Amino acid sequence: MAKEKESTNLFDYNEDSIKTLEWREHIRLRPGMYIGKLGDGSSPDDGIYVLLKEVIDNCIDEHTMGHGKHIDINIEKGTVTVRDFGRGIPLGKVVDVVSKINTGAKYDSKVFQKAVGLNGVGTKAVNALSHYFKVTAFRDGKEKTAEFERGILTKDHKEVKSSEDNGTLVTFIPDETVFKNFHYIHEYLDKQLWNYCYLNAGLIINFNGKKYVSKNGLLDLLQRSTNEDELRYPIIHLKGEDIEIAITHENQYGEEYYSFVNGQFTTQGGTHLAAFKEGYVKTVREFFKKDYDASDIRGSISAAISVRVQEPVFESQTKTKLGSLTVSEGGPTMKNFIGDFLSRDLDLYLHKNPAVAEALKKRVEQNERERKELAGIKKLANERAKKANLHNKKLRDCRYHYNDEPTGKEKDTIIEKAKESTIFITEGDSASGSITKARNVETQAVFSLRGKPLNCFSLTKKVVYENEEFNLLQHALNIEDGYEDLRYNNIVIATDADVDGLHIRLLLMTFFLQFFPDLVKNQHIYILQTPLFRVRNKQETIYCYDESEKQAAMKKLGSKPEITRFKGLGEISPDEFGRFIGREMRLDPVMLMQDTHIQQLLEYYMGKNTPERQDFIIDNLRVEIDSVDEVAKNE
Repeated sequence: MAKEKESTNLFDYNEDSIKTLEWREHIRLRPGMYIGKLGDGSSPDDGIYVLLKEVIDNCIDEHTMGHGKHIDINIEKGTVTVRDFGRGIPLGKVVDVVSKINTGAKYDSKVFQKAVGLNGVGTKAVNALSHYFKVTAFRDGKEKTAEFERGILTKDHKEVKSSEDNGTLVTFIPDETVFKNFHYIHEYLDKQLWNYCYLNAGLIINFNGKKYVSKNGLLDLLQRSTNEDELRYPIIHLKGEDIEIAITHENQYGEEYYSFVNGQFTTQGGTHLAAFKEGYVKTVREFFKKDYDASDIRGSISAAISVRVQEPVFESQTKTKLGSLTVSEGGPTMKNFIGDFLSRDLDLYLHKNPAVAEALKKRVEQNERERKELAGIKKLANERAKKANLHNKKLRDCRYHYNDEPTGKEKDTIIEKAKESTIFITEGDSASGSITKARNVETQAVFSLRGKPLNCFSLTKKVVYENEEFNLLQHALNIEDGYEDLRYNNIVIATDADVDGLHIRLLLMTFFLQFFPDLVKNQHIYILQTPLFRVRNKQETIYCYDESEKQAAMKKLGSKPEITRFKGLGEISPDEFGRFIGREMRLDPVMLMQDTHIQQLLEYYMGKNTPERQDFIIDNLRVEIDSVDEVAKNE
């Protein structure tokens, strides 16, 4: 028998392969396990917002336990300061609580009943991922302070006397080596803080001089996020022990849900949201004694649900999806708890308010008629989509998708990559070709439009299936049957920065706002920024996104550098494009303020050419010209 060849593997698995990392080293090496994706602040689930949330969650847990009625928050030039007025960290444990993994009071259910933070990880992750981190505890006339840099203790101050009220003060600066070019977007912070107030009626949050407070909880949430003129009936607001629900129907398409657990905004839902949907459909069917289709009952719904759960189980450290099957140890299942509440309290409300019940019935039956009218068209559209060979001609897909179910040892990696999953919607073969060659095939897909899409303002959803481009785009995103099956976390509109490109951008935004507003409201739509100029000499190349950046680059390089004005995406080579859709990608989120009325917005910008819109265009054109003139004058 021939002698087996000895292994020539350069990466032998032996004792030297086994390594033990300190807590801070592991967090910094695998930040996705602790805070999800990193990002620069362009997306609401980027890491810098998670860091803030982890600190505030501790303040909320104190408030929930009856300690501290207000929280002060200040964010200035990347420095975050959070002060609560709870009991304060026990002074002898200040350093341990923020620097020793799996250390905290949340393991004792008697101390923190139904809290958000249960794993003793949150503030440790903030500490490890911050360039600077400082914590001060005020307790019973004394205070204790500790300072850190990237998780390493730099100053352990002695206990001193204090005249401050009890509570905890945390200051941190996110590490720029981890969060490249990070910036906080006020609209994201505004929504995040309002959600805390909705879930904790009476809590006062002071943020950079602005006061946030809610008296009516989830009722206030729906009142701010819906338009009173578009509601089919007044908001139904129900409260019980450990549960609160608000429900209404609007005229827009889609379903919109806000779900919370122990004050945590579960952006991906979970067992409580699934139980609500099922229980709501069952209650409506039984009340009207008719087997309506579930999609007709939930169509155009806007609802919020909040539950309090003892020791909740989330599917990741970022707590965006609840996995708990029961409300408490030995207690009812989530399905029975929420289902029984709806069958009792919602049924009673509808019996006591027949006008609301009648309006709800009319909305459901309208959805039913529209669904049946679309049935034949949808079938033909699906056949057309298959014949169009979507995934070969229109769509260059990626490997990881937003709705992938993570399994196995690579669970955290898959979750992180799924959150990074992006589809670029572009127009023309040259532009889509450059992006396709430069993209990351693991997480980035490309959908190519053909020409300008239709202005679909005021049209019905029938147009989505009759228009080939919209029909194929809908299938590529996998949103025909709802937002939950969305294939990509980030939908990026990538068009030329000229008049035609901007027009295409507006038409696509109109499509999403008209038929899939929940994609916009849940921050999935972005605009890709691409450079307008390339300024270079023999030593350096600088890409500039506006006139002021171009002027600064010219000044820096001096000696009459070569200046190229990009007319379109197709002029940017794939090698160059790789810079603009990689780690340094600049995205402008498409955002709606909570008091924005979508139909009025579309009417103003995409409806008939009114004198008001003409004045708006002229005024803003003057502002743009004045800003360019000012830059030129300063030079």
